[in-house]
Amino acid sequence: MTTKVDYEELLPHEFEERLEHRPVGYLPIGTLEWHGVQNALGADFLQSRGLFRRAAHRFGGIVLPPIWLGPDRITGQAQGPDLVGVDTADTTTPHRQLSGSMYWISKGLFLTLMEAVLAQARRAGFKCIVADGHGPSRGAWGEMVDTWEKQFGLQLVSAHRDFARKWRTQMDHAGRNETSILMAVAPELVDLSQLPADRGEWPQGVGGEDPRDATPEFGEECIETTLSLIGARLDDLGV
Repeated sequence: MTTKVDYEELLPHEFEERLEHRPVGYLPIGTLEWHGVQNALGADFLQSRGLFRRAAHRFGGIVLPPIWLGPDRITGQAQGPDLVGVDTADTTTPHRQLSGSMYWISKGLFLTLMEAVLAQARRAGFKCIVADGHGPSRGAWGEMVDTWEKQFGLQLVSAHRDFARKWRTQMDHAGRNETSILMAVAPELVDLSQLPADRGEWPQGVGGEDPRDATPEFGEECIETTLSLIGARLDDLGV
């Protein structure tokens, strides 16, 4: 069986072999969003895709292309663009449009998009979909999985519903957790030197523990914990 795991790279016979071995799809639900001055703008789906590639290599299955559109809070302004997500975080001072964010869609449209993905996944032969990534997208997915399992006849895996507080990947916003995970899966896309050298100056638009303490080793630790949860859940489901 091929060692390739990304859906878009598989030839038809390779797709069929991987699907027969384990009919599990992993769906990164990410964004193109400010993740601090130190991280690439695709940090959300880069992290979830990195996690899911490891899961597919370890447990079997196929990594679907990431969805980079997602819901989030939005604040209209009398003048200037709407403010989305971390634009209005407590650590964004003053509140303003942060560079590079381009992902917002309404929650309703996001749910419609996810339903289309699930319908096509079932048609293609998948029996289970694991999805995770951007926080509001993760939340919307978790709210709907019970309904969607009945609607589409699929087994679904949700960080919120299935693992409570045990899940350890993407648990802040561009802080020590996310920055460490990105360092583990794509070290060339993190530059800690961009962060303020003065520890008294908190990085703009960052939530969680200080990203200046991020290390790839901590990222690996978080990834391994989450992978163990995914593997155990797939075994429990009997997929």
